[in-house]
Amino acid sequence: MTQDTEAVPLEPPVAGGEAETLVGSLERQRRTFAWKTEGLDAAGLSARVGSSAVTLGGLLKHLALVEDHYLSVRLLGNAPAPPWDAVDRDATPDWEWSSAAGNTPGQLYALWGEAVARSRAHLREVLADGDAGRIAAFTSRAGHSPNVRRMLVDLIEEYARHVGHADLLRESVDGRVGEDPPEGFRPW
Repeated sequence: MTQDTEAVPLEPPVAGGEAETLVGSLERQRRTFAWKTEGLDAAGLSARVGSSAVTLGGLLKHLALVEDHYLSVRLLGNAPAPPWDAVDRDATPDWEWSSAAGNTPGQLYALWGEAVARSRAHLREVLADGDAGRIAAFTSRAGHSPNVRRMLVDLIEEYARHVGHADLLRESVDGRVGEDPPEGFRPW
């Protein structure tokens, strides 16, 4: 995973502004997800719970796609980055989930870490003035364009749901449990 040059908040500020609170909430979810997935080999990243096909490796790849899709493609109007640009989503709508088993742990960690680093850079750019009301480049089929605030709330929800999955999966791999990473944990 790549290290951002600027300090990454570990959680939302106690009494911060809107943009700081939203970004801090997202960073808390990212940090918890990183803790739940860090340091595993291919077998650990491929473990499943019950009849579910969800794996920690699939979660890493899926959340890398979500980061790029929301904070590059939708927010800024950029073309999809590799590897997403070469995927036929109509033919393989769950490609990131099914293809993760073919990636090494290093590839999966790097893919997610690089997507998060790009997302952070994009957020710093669009939130330089602190305004989460900026309208995204994306327009829905119904003609609506979300603002940064809505996109951050959607990302927080996406991470929160998948951190719950990661809780169950990681516990099944090596017994790691807990709500928060230990003091001093830095995924980058």
